[in-house]
Amino acid sequence: MENIVNSVKSIALDVGQYLTPVLRESKFKETGVINPEEFVIAGDYLIHHCPTWSWGQLDPSKAKSYLPADKQFLITRNVPCFSRCVDMEYDSSQEKILKSGEWNEEGDFTNVEDDEGWVDTHHYALNINQKPTSMFETPQTKSSVSKQSEVLEDDDDDRPPMDMDAFVAEGGLEEDDPYRFVEEDKNQTEADTDNVLHTRTYDLHITYDKYYQVPRLWLCGYDENNKPLTVDKMSADFSQDHINKTITMESHPYFRTAMASIHPCRHAEVMKRLIEQLAESGKELNVDQYLIIFLKFVQAIF
Repeated sequence: MENIVNSVKSIALDVGQYLTPVLRESKFKETGVINPEEFVIAGDYLIHHCPTWSWGQLDPSKAKSYLPADKQFLITRNVPCFSRCVDMEYDSSQEKILKSGEWNEEGDFTNVEDDEGWVDTHHYALNINQKPTSMFETPQTKSSVSKQSEVLEDDDDDRPPMDMDAFVAEGGLEEDDPYRFVEEDKNQTEADTDNVLHTRTYDLHITYDKYYQVPRLWLCGYDENNKPLTVDKMSADFSQDHINKTITMESHPYFRTAMASIHPCRHAEVMKRLIEQLAESGKELNVDQYLIIFLKFVQAIF
């Protein structure tokens, strides 16, 4: 039912964007919204400070007239997503009550009475310091290690120089050259790389929403084999408190495919509040910093 409501809202917003005039003057400090020109300025600033972001490539026929043809939306690719939200939910089987002696060893909490305890809700969960192996790293295979060992054993500077005439006469040239290229056994290589952790990844897009007059974040997910995720599978990566509410599945304004999106209805309100808080402390937020601040507050949703 919620998906139907979101679809109706998406259609209504498309109509609203079509009818809403383009904001020309700056209302950034007064209301927290930005116009298309300020969106481009903030996008260039983000790319300068975070080079993983870039302006996306687009068919000119799909470009919005109120934005430069080569600066329609921002994109960053292959952002890893190591865990599903369901994997991080509370699980009583991971609990352990730590006594003061254990605290001294594990947490150094010394100012606690002996009869007290502390519930560690994720005691038996995986250690977050166990970093996954890079998806793009090519590990050494057993065969390559053995070849290196053979070469090192043969490379002995203390031996007398080789008699080349005797070497040729004994058929040395007919033997296999240890330095020759040998194609790896693909089956063996695949077996040796089983320890590599393949993860889901996301491409992040930032578009300009003409109706709400703010940036809008879109997420396109891929599975461990780099195949696009379905809407249902993407939903597993988001908090159930936010899915279909703050995070909705809607049609991308340029590609017309279903993607997860942070609904922009409160972006201006949050930004205005941040501007006021900084002003109270004697600081000023410039419009070119908009997208960096924007990304900081939307990350709290994930």
